[in-house]
Amino acid sequence: MAEKRSTFTNENTTEVKARRPLYTPEERIRRDSTYWTFVQGLLAPIQFFIFLGSLGFVLRYLFTGEGLEIANESVVVKTLTLYTIMITGCIWEKVVFGHYLFAPSFYWEDVFSMLVLALHTAYLYAMYTQKLQGAELMYLALAAYATYVVNAGQFILKLRAARLDQEAKLREAAAVKHEGFQGVPA
Repeated sequence: MAEKRSTFTNENTTEVKARRPLYTPEERIRRDSTYWTFVQGLLAPIQFFIFLGSLGFVLRYLFTGEGLEIANESVVVKTLTLYTIMITGCIWEKVVFGHYLFAPSFYWEDVFSMLVLALHTAYLYAMYTQKLQGAELMYLALAAYATYVVNAGQFILKLRAARLDQEAKLREAAAVKHEGFQGVPA
């Protein structure tokens, strides 16, 4: 009788690849020592609150037909804030990883950021050229905002993974240190 093997198990469990940590020790030092980390940490929540306010104005216009001017202005402010955080983010990435964009640690976040930028820029173009107006323009803003939310989620998950990596390294170092004291008489 043939032995049944689960299709969900790996026969060579010792060959499981470990994922690359988000930061090498050198990158972590550069990240922690650069002013741009503080700038990114400050701009990200500011951009999020601007997004929330602008989203409220956009939805208000779509539901009531009132407030198109303030909705447009709020999307412009959100877009300019996005441009600012993208420029400072590129500088941060260059300082930490040596690449202005598409560093391996943030490659897919940067790729998706290009879509976010494209939709926000399309909004500005459509508004200033009057290619779109009213509700059509607001739907474009919502599409841009949906991509922004996904992209922000990507970065939050990535930064959470970095924090968990760091905590695991600290626990491992503490365990090694603790093992070193096991043979020392009290």
